[in-house]
Amino acid sequence: MTFRTLDQAQLAAKRALVRVDFNVPVKEGEVADDARLRCALPTINALRRAGAKTTLISHFGRPKGKSIASMSLRPVAAPLAKLLGAPVAFAEDCVGPTAKAAVDAMKPGEVLLLENLRFHPGEEANDPNFARALAANGDLYIDDAFSAAHRAHASTVGVARLLPAFAGEDLRRELQALRAALDHPAHPVLGIVGGSKVSTKLDMLLNLILKLDRLAIGGGMANTFLFSQGWPVGASICEKDLADAARDIMAFAEKHNCELLHWTSPSFLCR
Repeated sequence: MTFRTLDQAQLAAKRALVRVDFNVPVKEGEVADDARLRCALPTINALRRAGAKTTLISHFGRPKGKSIASMSLRPVAAPLAKLLGAPVAFAEDCVGPTAKAAVDAMKPGEVLLLENLRFHPGEEANDPNFARALAANGDLYIDDAFSAAHRAHASTVGVARLLPAFAGEDLRRELQALRAALDHPAHPVLGIVGGSKVSTKLDMLLNLILKLDRLAIGGGMANTFLFSQGWPVGASICEKDLADAARDIMAFAEKHNCELLHWTSPSFLCR
């Protein structure tokens, strides 16, 4: 596993476009859990020290390509500024004239947060034109959103093909931990995967099955496996159209001697 890191980048006075994951819990307009903001601090602080112009981009919620006030990233700016001990500017859009004006006004060491990427349908569609619009505001790209890195979206894949790309500090830490756990693990190894969707994790699940002794499926995605075996899931989150894929994953796990644990597995229930 090889990837470029910040210590390999020329950062001074550069426009650093940083993909973070600020999809944080917000209640009554206030950030309820700032853990993901704290994860981004090492990268942001490293960029500030180096004199880069740091522009942060993130998704928030599932607005499905529409601008929805309750899914704005604006509430994130103030708590992030408090954690940094420095101002964080906010722009009402992530592309176009508004974003360009905000980026152009930046000085070395300053931090800017752009509006929700998913207000534009081009983000989740990995639209090349949207990726180019994002890349226009950066000299280099830094991915520091490990929890979103598996998605083939414009801000994770498209921009990385257009600008010199580097791993941020949090992404580096996560990748190093994965390497330690998966490249030369001490068996037996158990992996736990959650989340709401199987569809975004198909390749990952198949890859993990080849490396693990046991794989536990939790979160909303477990319902797809339940449904594939005939269990009623009611109104719970479930990708019913992926029932065949879930059964294929279970067969693949059995073939490769990986015990797949989910809520219907007797061995899981008795643990």
